[in-house]
Amino acid sequence: MAAFRGPKRWLWRWRGNPLRRRSDALEGWVLLAAWVFTVFGGVVTGLAATQAVEDGLARQRAAWHSATARLTEDVPPASATRSGARVVWAKARWTTTDGAPRSGQVRVRAGSAAGTPVAVWTDPEGRLVGRPATVAQARVRASLVGALVGVSAAGIPFVTGRLVRARLERRRMEQWDAEWQRIGPLWGRMTS
Repeated sequence: MAAFRGPKRWLWRWRGNPLRRRSDALEGWVLLAAWVFTVFGGVVTGLAATQAVEDGLARQRAAWHSATARLTEDVPPASATRSGARVVWAKARWTTTDGAPRSGQVRVRAGSAAGTPVAVWTDPEGRLVGRPATVAQARVRASLVGALVGVSAAGIPFVTGRLVRARLERRRMEQWDAEWQRIGPLWGRMTS
């Protein structure tokens, strides 16, 4: 089929041609708009998401701080637990930056004694949180989230453009069928 198409002509949908239909020009504009929104929308959305994630992780690094907690109970050794896990949950107590006492479950090595110091991370209210991401980890996370959001956002105008183009093609084929129904019988008489 490609052999019958002839050489590729750039911007043929906008050139003056007596055979060009309005649907050809409309399809050209739809394709142009879909590609512009796909490329620029995906890039802008991806960059915005990357920046938002990096900013959020930087705020976490600035606000969260480490504290020392002490175990309030003895932790059984790994051989005494059902699962045989080397790291288990145990109750610990710590104080916030304003001196308020807090307690919660932390992960510690099996067999640790009561009073053993454990490093924990807390938010400004003194609640337990995970270790904040380093600058390198934040950059990788933000890049991955930005790429995922950018590709997802680019998919919307791309798919919409494909659907509109398919509808225009279907409509053009219906018009050609109608024309052929009208002209086809006349053509047959001319060649007999």
